Amino acid sequence: MQQESTGVMIRRILQSEMESRLRPQKVLLLLGARRVGKTVLLKEILKDFAGKSLLLNGESQDSIQMLSERTVANYQRLFSGTELLAIDEAQHIPDIGKILKLIVDEVPNIRVIATGSSAFDLKNVVGEPLVGRSIHFQLNSLSAEEILSTMSPVEFIQRQKFHLVYGHYPEILSIPDEKSCQEYLSDIVDAYLLRDILMVDGIKHAQKMYDLLRLIAYQVGSEVSYDELGKQLSMSPNTVERYLDLLQKVYVLYRLGGYAHNPRKEVSKAKKWYFYDIGIRNAILRDYRPYDLRQDIEHGALWENYVISDRLKRNHNYRLNHEFYFWRTYNQQEIDLLEVDGTQICAMEMKAGKKTPSVPKSFANDYPDADYLVVNPDNFLDICQTSSP
Repeated sequence: MQQESTGVMIRRILQSEMESRLRPQKVLLLLGARRVGKTVLLKEILKDFAGKSLLLNGESQDSIQMLSERTVANYQRLFSGTELLAIDEAQHIPDIGKILKLIVDEVPNIRVIATGSSAFDLKNVVGEPLVGRSIHFQLNSLSAEEILSTMSPVEFIQRQKFHLVYGHYPEILSIPDEKSCQEYLSDIVDAYLLRDILMVDGIKHAQKMYDLLRLIAYQVGSEVSYDELGKQLSMSPNTVERYLDLLQKVYVLYRLGGYAHNPRKEVSKAKKWYFYDIGIRNAILRDYRPYDLRQDIEHGALWENYVISDRLKRNHNYRLNHEFYFWRTYNQQEIDLLEVDGTQICAMEMKAGKKTPSVPKSFANDYPDADYLVVNPDNFLDICQTSSP
């Protein structure tokens, strides 16, 4: 099936959030998976910035050499008069944390944005030197709200089944046919995501990591046992947990824990894992069957992951600092997602079909002030545009 290319530049919600926080002597760290649009966003911020700006590529040897002389005199010579310094893929520059600290401490009136493709690449290496000097942002693939900004609600609904298979990576919107979309997603998985993970010390078994991702892809929406995964992969539970932690740090997976104020009744230690982008999940499985022909629709896993990932994206885009959990009692009453804002709880049950189950009695009794709603394709557009349903 051919898809109509939008060819539209989408303004990212995070752009306004970042621009509002540009301050002299501060560093904005923009983190996220490869190909989600960090470089494009960086260039859009530079284009709109009124003062003198400079963009460096952290993968360039010229940039690395330029910054290697870690002296006040060097940085004042290089950046005097520069009001916004942007460094793309900054994790490739040795001692980047100490370099950025020296720049923002010693170059008057300078603002800095640095991007990185994973939490362990950039956030960890700049963490200690930039305490009190940096603000972290996370960019994901496009949210439903961002896509909706380029088209009518009718067009969005017509394309939604496509996006439930191929996800929301920005370039997917401009690829003209499904075969090319499949090649694009496979390239992201093989050439970028796994490469990022395997660059970490101690991760040498690419096939094991891939097999783990496949098992998680099949178990989306289900509670995961590290012991069982370890047995299937001939790995220790601790190694499984470590690999999953790394997959979260490169923004492939997201972990939901159980919400429990009464541990005698409610599950708290179990974990569920979801993909930040549903297209990556389907690419891991090499399963690009049309939406209406998929078994994972029948039990709701695809829709559940799609909605939960969109709530996570909105949380990051608007820096809401909401917390996310699932809820289940030991007698098997459950809710797919709790979105918690301080003392306010919104419970969401995902249904790809027309069913509208009522709130579990135990939850209603224990959390009488919580909101509850069933999220289905009919009301999704309303919900994806609200910070608190």
